Amino acid sequence: MIQSLLTLSAQIKTQKLPIFKRFLYDNIDFNEQLIGIIGSRGVGKTTILLQYLKENLSQKTLYIIADHPSVINHGLFNIANEFQKMGGEVLIIDEIHKIKNFEIELKLIYDSFFELKVIFTGSNAVAINNAKADLSRRVVIYKLPVLSFREFLELETKIHLKSYSLDEILSNHEQIAIEVNSTIKPFEYFNKYLTYGAYPFYIKSKKSFNLKLLNSSMQVLETDLTAIYDIGYDKINALKKMIMMICMSEPFDINIFKLCGAVELNQRTLYKYLWILQSAGLIRILGAKTNGVSVISKPEKLYLDNTNLFSVFCNTPKIGTMRETFFYSMVSYFHDLDYPKSGDFIIDEIYTIEIGGKGKDFKQLKNVKNGFVVADDIEVGYGDKIPLWLFGFMY
Repeated sequence: MIQSLLTLSAQIKTQKLPIFKRFLYDNIDFNEQLIGIIGSRGVGKTTILLQYLKENLSQKTLYIIADHPSVINHGLFNIANEFQKMGGEVLIIDEIHKIKNFEIELKLIYDSFFELKVIFTGSNAVAINNAKADLSRRVVIYKLPVLSFREFLELETKIHLKSYSLDEILSNHEQIAIEVNSTIKPFEYFNKYLTYGAYPFYIKSKKSFNLKLLNSSMQVLETDLTAIYDIGYDKINALKKMIMMICMSEPFDINIFKLCGAVELNQRTLYKYLWILQSAGLIRILGAKTNGVSVISKPEKLYLDNTNLFSVFCNTPKIGTMRETFFYSMVSYFHDLDYPKSGDFIIDEIYTIEIGGKGKDFKQLKNVKNGFVVADDIEVGYGDKIPLWLFGFMY
């Protein structure tokens, strides 16, 4: 039943793979029985799976693509059952969100075959922790974000660079920036990263990067979301229009009522669709804090997920919006960001951040405790003024 899958898996293992590994690879505990890697299209999830295969050739592994005809015809549980009977040790499933009721099948596999390890990838839109089959206590989920600026620099220069925690950057940014600048010149690469450096597939061809990113984004909207959520295909154009309006606006200038009218949705449905777009890795919602709970239903600011998406959805992004989007994208992987009373962001309800160019001063942060200016166009900061690019070194 699974002979064709075994043959394909063996062929895949012979493929040449990049030496560069995403930061997440070394953070995954591959000893777990059920592992999920989720993230946007094109961030390198499949490459992580293939790199794991290459480094574990002694194990009996089966790599399958979720929408392969044999998977559709026979079902995931039946394939896992046949594989473990043959002494199979590791079942690897790429793009599991394409399998209907995958949660139920994964639960059955986990509960039935104790010696079989399962590793899968899935779309950002797959809410595993809320899965109806209660996978939350069985699966260990790892989220893979877009490339950090540090990772992009490694790809470009082949030089290994350290990552730094938020506390290290806030307390020791001058020394860190001096050390980095003594090794490479970040400004030489920063605008390149903002334009095409967030997705590792840029390496194959920079000329076709925008087209590939556009196609990937359209697949998320037209295929992934309609398969996972109850969204009629006729509403996809409304989602596209929402993204374009977010792209062309300053984050604080977005009028919810105007947005509702433009996309012909009521406010409740609009908030629902904004949440879905965020889950899909296309936008980011910045809310205020009320009684310690982030109010997603009342967004204060809306951003694209990362700066590369601006080149796909609009031609003339505002420089301030690009700066804030970069900061939000880099810092939010490890930290909670919300909209403060003063400034642009508050991190973990402790640090208030104001973002601007090299001339940005502290007027907006007057009398604000733990306030920092994050400035573009400076190589090295001083005091509580920190270079924007340095926050791309957090992973």
